[in-house]
Amino acid sequence: MTADRQRLVEEAQRSIATGSKSFRFASQIFDLATRERSWLLYSWCRACDDITDSQTLGHDANLTGDPAARLAFLTEMTDAALAGRTTGIAAFDALAAVAAETGIPSDLPREHLAGFARDSARWSPANVEELLSYCFQVAGVVGVMMAHVMDVDPAECDTMDRAADLGIAFQLANIARDIVDDARVGRCYLPADWRAVEGLASADLTDPRHRPALARITRRLADLADAYRRSSKVGAARLPFRSRWAVLSAAGIYGEVATRAVALGPRAWDRRISISKAEKFALVIEAFGEALMPAPKLGRAGLWSRPPTPAAAQPAQP
Repeated sequence: MTADRQRLVEEAQRSIATGSKSFRFASQIFDLATRERSWLLYSWCRACDDITDSQTLGHDANLTGDPAARLAFLTEMTDAALAGRTTGIAAFDALAAVAAETGIPSDLPREHLAGFARDSARWSPANVEELLSYCFQVAGVVGVMMAHVMDVDPAECDTMDRAADLGIAFQLANIARDIVDDARVGRCYLPADWRAVEGLASADLTDPRHRPALARITRRLADLADAYRRSSKVGAARLPFRSRWAVLSAAGIYGEVATRAVALGPRAWDRRISISKAEKFALVIEAFGEALMPAPKLGRAGLWSRPPTPAAAQPAQP
């Protein structure tokens, strides 16, 4: 490992240690090469989220003064990284390194940025189809990039679809957990038609009087997340054992977030839902047993599917 790459890995490790304790916990299970590459990819994803939201490592989101300028900066630096140019910014240089090492096609990071463009525009979904397309952009596509990190053959389209499913499940859980926090900064990821059914079409979602209705919507989000999480386990079963175990561990931890949000009902937003280290350890042990089991037999009928990779998309240049 070169000194420069070692520095990028160390920077990425610091980012994930603060920004996502759940992902860091699960990533420890990967073999060393996969672990480091997952951290490098995470570093760029975290930076994109933070720059878009003018926040620090995933917390304390604020309205940005010039979202268009922030998005333009992200696009410029990402394009430079995908072209193999050094940016001098660790997160973007981390993307350059992991893309070159794993052959991540350039259209995938750009699809991720399209999700942040929606955030910058204060977009909100009209229906569940739009919600799922957004979840793919901000999280499902990360699952596909992680499949590249884990050396999945890009020609294995069903496995790639299952990787996207896990990212979608993660994002649906996050949306359920953060409904009120998102509303405080002017964002809403709940489908408009769902809100209309609950009488929340133009409601202030931070108002505690709406918590029972939000709890009902949260159950719908959790049920949807569960369908995508179960689908993802079919793809996980095709991975080498350590990667399979790590993916199933992450699925269990994020799944617990959605489960807990449903269990709390109207109290789900009294304080941020978190999973303790002991609870995560128990879920990792559970995932170990699951990783030893045969692949579940489950199709993807009825699930939203990622758009096909453009024929012109090329792996990032070293």
